[in-house]
Amino acid sequence: MTSHPHPLPSRTDALLIAVALTAVSTSGPLMAATAAPVLAIAFWRNALGGGVMLAAALLTARDELRGLTSRERRVALLAGAFLALHFATWVPSLSYTSVGSATALVATQPVWAALISRLQGFDVGRRMWIGIGVSVLGAVLLTGADFHVSGRALVGDLLAAAGGLFAALYMAAGSEVRRSVSTTTYTAVCYCAAAVMLLVACVVGRQALTGYDGQTWLKLLAITAGAQLLGHSLFNLVLRTTSPTVVSLTLLVEIPGAALIAALFLDQRPSLLVLPAAALLLGGLALVIRATTQRTAPSIPVE
Repeated sequence: MTSHPHPLPSRTDALLIAVALTAVSTSGPLMAATAAPVLAIAFWRNALGGGVMLAAALLTARDELRGLTSRERRVALLAGAFLALHFATWVPSLSYTSVGSATALVATQPVWAALISRLQGFDVGRRMWIGIGVSVLGAVLLTGADFHVSGRALVGDLLAAAGGLFAALYMAAGSEVRRSVSTTTYTAVCYCAAAVMLLVACVVGRQALTGYDGQTWLKLLAITAGAQLLGHSLFNLVLRTTSPTVVSLTLLVEIPGAALIAALFLDQRPSLLVLPAAALLLGGLALVIRATTQRTAPSIPVE
C-alpha cells in the first residue's frame, strides 16, 4: 500500500482555503435568493466564470493552453464533466427529498474522496477515517437531516449521494491536472466544459436561461464572482499542494458558514444543534490535521 500524500496545508494554503470557504458559503444563500431556475444558475456561474478564465488564459497563458497534452486536456474536460454532473444531480435532489437529507448526503464528499484515494492504491489511515467520520456526522447534525423512506425520497437521496461522489471525482481529477497545469488554464477548460454540459441539461429540461430582471442578473454575477471565480478557483489552486481528500473535508465548513450568512441576511435562524454539530465537524477536521504528518512539494512549479 502506497503512503498517500495528504500534505498538511501550508499557512498560505490555509489562508486561501479560508478565503475560498467564505466565498463558497455565499453560494447557497445567494442561489436561494435568486429568481432563476437552479440549473440555469449553475450554467451561468460556470459560463461566466469560464469566460473570464478563458480570457485570462488567452492573455497570460496562451502557449500553455495551446500546448496542453492530450492527457491533460482529457482529464481537465473530465473534471468539468464531473463538476456539471455534481450540479445536475445535487440540485434536482432537492426536489425529491428534504433539504436536510440532500445536504447531509452530498456532505459525504470527503468519504468518497478517501475511497477514491484508496482505490488509487494510497493508504488513507485509520485516524483520518475516524476524523472524516466525525466531521460527516457533524455535517449531518448541522443539516438537521430528516431521511424519508419512500420511492420519491429514495430517488432524491440517491441523487444527493451521487452529487457528493461527483464532487469528489471533480476534486480528484483537478488534483491530477494541477500537477502540471496552471490554475488559470485548468479552470478555463474545466468551467467551460461544465458550462456546455449544463447548457445541454437546461435545454433538455426546458430551463429558462434569459428573461431575468436586473436584480437576478446582479445576483448571478455575485455568485460567479464569489463562489465560482474566488471560491472554486482558490480550491483548485491549493490542489497543487494539498490532497483532494483534505480539501473535500474542509469544504464541510461551508455548511455552518452558509447557515450563518442565511441567518444574518435571510432571517433563517439555525437550530440549537448548530453549536455542538459544528464542534463535531471542526473536531473531526482537527483529527484529520493531526493525522496528517507529511508535506509534499508541488510536482511541477507551474504558477
